[in-house]
Amino acid sequence: MTSSEKINLAEFLNQQHLCASLTIKEVQILIDYTELVTFKKGDIIANIGDVGEALYFVVAGEAALVYDESGAETEVGRMQEGELMGEMSFFDRQPRSVRMRAVTGQCKLLKLTRTMYNRLRVEHPYIAVNLLEHAIVSLDHLIRRMGTDVATFSHYLYGRGKK
Repeated sequence: MTSSEKINLAEFLNQQHLCASLTIKEVQILIDYTELVTFKKGDIIANIGDVGEALYFVVAGEAALVYDESGAETEVGRMQEGELMGEMSFFDRQPRSVRMRAVTGQCKLLKLTRTMYNRLRVEHPYIAVNLLEHAIVSLDHLIRRMGTDVATFSHYLYGRGKK
């Protein structure tokens, strides 16, 4: 990553919830523990069945969370700029139940591997705690969105007031 890319990334991250309570120096430290990766539209970022060895922060573009049933994919979530993804399998070390796929060209993600996260926890625990808190909020938002989607679908399917 070039120094100008690091500066642009630090400015972007400094405006995100993930880094709201971090100083600019701490944001730069976080960047040093990550890798900027780019995917083309349709690329698989992480696949169903993989155990999460990295989590991702969407810097540009969008990524879809898709469930695959016998080759038929159903989108169950969409992650946009500023959102964290892959945290569930990363922290519980269970196989992924959905595929993460880039849905826009030049989908840029900040990738934090397990090895680098473990180093971050020891060397900069305050930054790691902020990341962990952001992961909890991220999962909460995802569950709430999915709950709203299920309620809307149920209302559409069964109508209001029916059980």
